[in-house]
Amino acid sequence: MKIRTVTEADLDQIVVLNQANLPAVGPTDRSQIERFVEQTHSFLVAATPNDQVGGFLIGLPPGTDYESMNYAWFSARYDNFIYVDRIVVGDAGQGQGTGQRLYNAFAARGRETSADVMLAEVNVKPRNDQSLRFHERYGFVSVGERDTGEGDKRVVMLEYRFD
Repeated sequence: MKIRTVTEADLDQIVVLNQANLPAVGPTDRSQIERFVEQTHSFLVAATPNDQVGGFLIGLPPGTDYESMNYAWFSARYDNFIYVDRIVVGDAGQGQGTGQRLYNAFAARGRETSADVMLAEVNVKPRNDQSLRFHERYGFVSVGERDTGEGDKRVVMLEYRFD
């Protein structure tokens, strides 16, 4: 799969792919995805050979006006970072290193802006073992845990240092 920047033609596919991966990622709609396009540091797509969306990553820089408790938690503790709001890899991209390539492309952009760390969170309640394993293999380490929602969700807060 080719990693490229999102286009307008991708947006409906992204919404469908996102919603198919609940609760591993938060729900979204077309208007929120359009806002992400306007305000993100990186909105990357893993495109299949026929240019369909096989996966995507939405990344934010510090100082973004974004109502997310997890983003706020990181913003209160870090100054110079890039944040993975969400990454989704569809069935077509599973087992092909798609997630790794999306993260590598985002990390490269972070290094270009002299970010110190890449930050993300992963559900531990409900548990997302696939994502936890992926982030551990990539080199992320836990820097805390927090409850979200009505106590029905818990996330582990992760950092990857650009050393």
